Amino acid sequence: MAFSLEDYFARIGYEGTPQADVETLGTLQAHHIASIAFENLDVLLDREIHLDDGAVFEKLVTARRGGYCFEQNGLLERVLRELRFNVRSLAARVLIARPDQVPPRTHRLLCVAVHGEEWLVDVGFGSQTLPQPMRFLSGEEVVTPSGIYRLDADHDDFILNLFQNNVWQPLYRFDTEDQYAADFLMANHFIAHWPDSHFRQHILMSRHLPDGGKVTLNNFRFTHYGRDGVTIHEEDLTPDRLAEVLETEFLLGLTHPQHGLTPATLHKLGRFA
Repeated sequence: MAFSLEDYFARIGYEGTPQADVETLGTLQAHHIASIAFENLDVLLDREIHLDDGAVFEKLVTARRGGYCFEQNGLLERVLRELRFNVRSLAARVLIARPDQVPPRTHRLLCVAVHGEEWLVDVGFGSQTLPQPMRFLSGEEVVTPSGIYRLDADHDDFILNLFQNNVWQPLYRFDTEDQYAADFLMANHFIAHWPDSHFRQHILMSRHLPDGGKVTLNNFRFTHYGRDGVTIHEEDLTPDRLAEVLETEFLLGLTHPQHGLTPATLHKLGRFA
């Protein structure tokens, strides 16, 4: 599928005049995470995750599906390059589960330089996704509609933290070394196929809302978080109700011939109920 900025803008509901500046960068990031859900359904359905530009565009834009970090940030990187941003991909070690050992680099994020200043941009970290660009300044707290984030320098690395439950929660650790397509092909294959991968054990979905709330799906449990707490919670969704939630709450397209999610397909996910 040929890449089209116009189709991407329509997918995320962006109607502005883009410029290679921080304002455009932030607007695109906010629209993206409110329109293209984080989801791992293809991993659970044993569908291969292809990372070339055409495959990602076909799935996330044309088919109106979602995806995880390699797809989400890969799509946004292509968009930003088309808009003449100076952008490169980095790789992070995920710390949110507080692993006992140093984990591999399995998360893709972006570094965008605007007028000589570098910004962290990420649209693919699920429900804790950073909702706006963040400068590479150690110790600076950034208040967003979704929470307070802080980037800490540690030797040659940075650690992204989120303040929640009255403590700073480390999300991931990364350095600023450029990553290449081969690096993400290897990491993508690992998390999609390793039997103990978290992405193979659970349905994981989220979409950020413009008001700072979010909707999540963990297996067959749907939750709508308002800015002040949980407003809707449903347990044990049936496959029919799941299909409705995917369309109305996560804005997924279900009918694409290759990437669609038919009732029979969704029934295969019943083992996670």
